[in-house]
Amino acid sequence: MTDDVRLRRGRGALGFSFFVQGVTFALLVTRIPAIQDRYGISDGLLPVFLAAVPVLAGVASVGTEHLVKRVAPSVVLRWAQPLVLLSLLGVGAGERLWHVAVALGAFGLSVGALDASMNMLGVSLQRAYGRSIMLGFHAAYSLGGILGASAAWYGAHAHLGLFASYLPAVAVLLPLVLLGSRSYVDRGDRTGPAGETEKGLGGGGFRLLLPLCLVMACAYIGDSTVANWSAKYLQDVLGSSEQTATVPYNVYMVTTLVGRAVGDLGVRRFGAVAVVRAGTLLAACGFAVVAAAPGVWVGMLGFTLLGVGLCVIVPQTFAAAGRLFPGASDTAVARLNIFNYVGFLIGSPLVGAIGDAWSYRGAMLVPMVLVLITLFHARSFGPREARYGVDHERRAGDRAVDVGRGGNGV
Repeated sequence: MTDDVRLRRGRGALGFSFFVQGVTFALLVTRIPAIQDRYGISDGLLPVFLAAVPVLAGVASVGTEHLVKRVAPSVVLRWAQPLVLLSLLGVGAGERLWHVAVALGAFGLSVGALDASMNMLGVSLQRAYGRSIMLGFHAAYSLGGILGASAAWYGAHAHLGLFASYLPAVAVLLPLVLLGSRSYVDRGDRTGPAGETEKGLGGGGFRLLLPLCLVMACAYIGDSTVANWSAKYLQDVLGSSEQTATVPYNVYMVTTLVGRAVGDLGVRRFGAVAVVRAGTLLAACGFAVVAAAPGVWVGMLGFTLLGVGLCVIVPQTFAAAGRLFPGASDTAVARLNIFNYVGFLIGSPLVGAIGDAWSYRGAMLVPMVLVLITLFHARSFGPREARYGVDHERRAGDRAVDVGRGGNGV
């Protein structure tokens, strides 16, 4: 098998992995009311269950940082993704409260390892290709999220139980994931001839990574605000119907998919810094429009701008970490991934507390200000050459072969 074919297969397999994770996560979070009803989880206890998942995922991301010093990220992903799918099935199969607690705990731990290893492979494949492809992987995740949410809606509409809703997805996706995992491609330079593992971040390394960690947390605060508060905001503040209130998140997901699908072209043409700055400004404008919206349709416009703007920040943050620490990209990605969950944990309670204490219009200005912090750290996303455009791809051609060789991609 030639190196070019190996890289193409690795890219396709990893894209499918992102897609499956989008489906899986959407199937879980969109059926939370059904999970609560099935297990009799009280309103007071539900936030504890929901918070436990990202906390355990953060712990697993830290563990993955150390694990990939002994085994390749592809090995971690090969085992983590089936565990995520089986944990999802476990959420639907249990009967007692401790059953769902164990299943959600397993889901959190396995999803942390999955997110970290999946993005490690994405960063290394982008380097191998010599051009921006990271947004494409996250576009696959967004597409999976849309399909997973649609499947969950059908399950709820047809009054299917959780197990009946989850079983077809797991039965179809699990064997495909196991088959695709044979084609993952690791970084060729992660170990030396004597088995030397990749370098650490070095002295002061985390200080250099910290701006990207802050950007990641702020981006997920914005994302969780849309996920958790868009429907309530449209219905309670802008006076929409209950049915219309479900539209903003769907619009947000679709525009996220579209923005990520074309985002790599923007990075190749204008560079990562310019794309991140433009996305940040669009996201901030989106929050401003939502906060000032006089009616439902203007509010919809604001959520549309949010999807187009926020969608580019997270993938480019992972890519920037890989460029900043080329000899320790796995470690950098694992640490950066923790702040995904930090933002998720902070965002929803923060907006809710401000909305209750002041107003939900005012609460929308908080994630707007936090997202704008990205502008102050835009240079961390790399020099102009970080665009991975055509000229850079030519210069990186020989290196792409070297990186692809040695991966356990078959």
